[in-house]
Amino acid sequence: MPRPYNNDLMLLQSLSPHKLAIVILLCIVVRLAILIAFPSIFAFDQTGTIHGSQAYDEYAQNLLTTGVYGRTAGVPDAAIPPLYSYALAAVYGIFGRGYMQVGLFHIALDVLCIAMLYEIGKRLLPQGEWAGALAGLFYAFYPYLIFQNLTLIDTPFFMFWLHAFVLLMVLLRQRSTLDRRTWLIAALGGLVLGLSMLARPIMPPLAVFAALWFLFRLNLKQAILRLLPVAVISVAVLAPWIIRNFQVFSAFVPMTTTSGANFWQGNSEYTVPYFRAGYDVQWTSPDNLHATDLSSREADAERFTLALQFLRENPSKIPELLWVKFLVHWSIDIAPRLNPAEGEVPRLDYEGNVIPKDGAEGELELGGLPPGDPVGEYSTPLFDQIGRTIHRFYYGGLFFLALAGIALTLRYWRDVSLLWFVQISMTLIYVFFHPSTRYRVPTDPMLFLFSAYAMMWAWERWQDHRKK
Repeated sequence: MPRPYNNDLMLLQSLSPHKLAIVILLCIVVRLAILIAFPSIFAFDQTGTIHGSQAYDEYAQNLLTTGVYGRTAGVPDAAIPPLYSYALAAVYGIFGRGYMQVGLFHIALDVLCIAMLYEIGKRLLPQGEWAGALAGLFYAFYPYLIFQNLTLIDTPFFMFWLHAFVLLMVLLRQRSTLDRRTWLIAALGGLVLGLSMLARPIMPPLAVFAALWFLFRLNLKQAILRLLPVAVISVAVLAPWIIRNFQVFSAFVPMTTTSGANFWQGNSEYTVPYFRAGYDVQWTSPDNLHATDLSSREADAERFTLALQFLRENPSKIPELLWVKFLVHWSIDIAPRLNPAEGEVPRLDYEGNVIPKDGAEGELELGGLPPGDPVGEYSTPLFDQIGRTIHRFYYGGLFFLALAGIALTLRYWRDVSLLWFVQISMTLIYVFFHPSTRYRVPTDPMLFLFSAYAMMWAWERWQDHRKK
């Protein structure tokens, strides 16, 4: 009569050839079920309320009607990175504007990310096929990503480019000869790197770390020959957007006219108090701007200058500032923990026109959110109590498993260090600017590769014990 552990092994062996297909199927099913079950949340074309970013929707519609990239129809700007808006415009133009079209587009991106995550795990980790499949399963059922990636937001789009770049770097380093296939992978790596920066301009630190990672297996000449095409092609991809911005603003604007605002929000007198109170710093803005047009390039440059001035005048506050932002970035709770409450005073924009006040115990409270604003939904029991509790246990458990997995894979540091660099580079970016859970989650699936490895290691130890 077969022993129980033999039955377990037979089951795993029977599933093994189909493990990625099973994970992808589960990913599709759970997302379709959520999308269909909650039209009041996702059906922006029916409700008029957009969860995610209304700006991307407006840019996409304006692109279709005027051909001009700008939030005001026919007026060019560069307030947000352009690539997702162009992709959304393509979806609208081909399939029509609707939540189901956006949801299916994002589900397809999630499927591609899981497939690439599987390939990354297979190539970097011992027993990588199962680790990749298990990490893909964690991705598929990650509650925060299920919700966010079904809304109208650029997160799944950026995740696609991030995973594609990491996978291409893995494939490129594994090439032993500089043949046609190697040059093709390098060219694709440059194309993907450039496009990723047009989706979110936060990839340069990871590109630098990836170059360092090449040196862990290759000599300097081999690394340069493989990576030089990546660098050249990525710059060529960015060049048209930079030239366009120079024509629009008569100034060098490498990506957007909101980097100064982001930098100020993460480095001002409000940053630590707002984060410690549990609020996002997006609800803050300078009180002393001289620029009359608050959305102009000049106003953005002024915000950047004010942030630098704050740092120069308050060097003693910088350690606390960095530490608080680091804790927010890696919090196992959803950050921000609190959102403004609805009130009678309308919020005019995202430049701070909510009303700060002191609560009964002297704590910071924000009001002034207009009734019907989608942000108000996040204070309901479904999101604020049920959703946060599930996230705490789901992400928190996988986070601590990942720490164990990192320790268990230290001997393979020449390979797995690329996964460390993904986390390190994104942490540096958002500690430099300002963090939130939304900004961190694109890298979470690659952290889950370590969680998966730790579970596989524990499974093997358990199976060995049962054999005795």
